[in-house]
Formats: sequence, structure tokens, C-alpha cells
Amino acid sequence: MLVYDITNAKSFESLESWREEFLLQGQPKDPDNFPFVVIGNKSDRAEDKKVPILFKVEFQYVQQWCKTKGKIQGFEASAKESTNVESAFLAIAKSASS
Repeated sequence: MLVYDITNAKSFESLESWREEFLLQGQPKDPDNFPFVVIGNKSDRAEDKKVPILFKVEFQYVQQWCKTKGKIQGFEASAKESTNVESAFLAIAKSASS
């Protein structure tokens, strides 16, 4: 699972290095098909006017990034409002058991 803050573009930019570091340290048998799931946290703040637009991560960019990495699923979630949290974790469990 890779988690970024949708109100912090730098955290999204770090996904690649976090993924690479995991693959290096974890050494999975099939790194090209490892079942990662990307979760954009704080979706409850997506429309928050206090967060500058330059810092927000549009979900379409996340979907494009996930596509370039294979079968990675992307979710926007809010732990605060419990939105998509269960769906993301169910996707993780399903992809891990496949």
C-alpha cells in the first residue's frame, strides 16, 4: 500500500521512490506484478479553499501513474469521514490473495 496526501503534491511525487524502496528492501518474487494499491488520503479536504490549488493532487494524475506501473489500483479516501477506507483495504486483501 502506498499512501499520499491529496493536499500535498510532494507526497504524491514521492510514490515512485517509496515503491522502488519497498521493492528493493522486500525483494518480492515478481516485482513487476506486486499488488500495490495507492491511496490518496484526506479526500475530505479536496474542495477545501484553504489548500492552494498547486498543492492538490488531481485523481486523474494518480490514475495515469497507476496505469504506467501495471495493475495498481488507486483510491481517494478519508480516514476522517471513513470514505473509501474499507474499499481500499478490501482491494488490498483481494489483490494479496490473488
